[in-house]
Amino acid sequence: MTAILDATIQVLIRDGLTRLTTTRVATRAGVSVGTLYQYFADKRSLVAAVKQRHLGEIVGVVEQACAMNRGAPLRVMVTSLCHAFIDAKIRRVDESRALYSAGAEVDGDVLVRAASLRAQQAIAAMLATAPDATFEDPAVTALMLSTATTGPVQALLEAGAPAPMVALLRTHLTELCVGYVERIGGSGAARSTVGR
Repeated sequence: MTAILDATIQVLIRDGLTRLTTTRVATRAGVSVGTLYQYFADKRSLVAAVKQRHLGEIVGVVEQACAMNRGAPLRVMVTSLCHAFIDAKIRRVDESRALYSAGAEVDGDVLVRAASLRAQQAIAAMLATAPDATFEDPAVTALMLSTATTGPVQALLEAGAPAPMVALLRTHLTELCVGYVERIGGSGAARSTVGR
């Protein structure tokens, strides 16, 4: 089955969603169309499976970063989270780009919501262990962080941003997110001025 999923993403990247067919995928995977149909009913289920696998890998990286940084200072937590997410998305940048465009075809929003919820739970659990911050509602902060990281990364990847711009994204996005969590969860003067 892995060979079929790998072939699906290869055909999607090379030919695009409109030219993706079960026959092309089977040929690329080196299996018969009948074998492919034992696992996947149609093109839509192939794309959904690839999207789900991709999202699962990204969330796995986020969960691992969060688990490894429990109890770390807030800046370390958020920096590690941002870097892990960006690295995971650009590791296979062609796959990320191809799946952004294919998401609507397979009710990708449902898959994205499920993955986002998993990531937010991991982020909230990590934030709750910060020794230098207190969050009124870590789940809300996690939602904001998740949304703040996803949007800019998607925008740059969909636009085909060059590597230097992606490198700048790492710095800018990290500072944006660190500033936010320090403001919301920080102590002293920063927290006392929130809402003014």
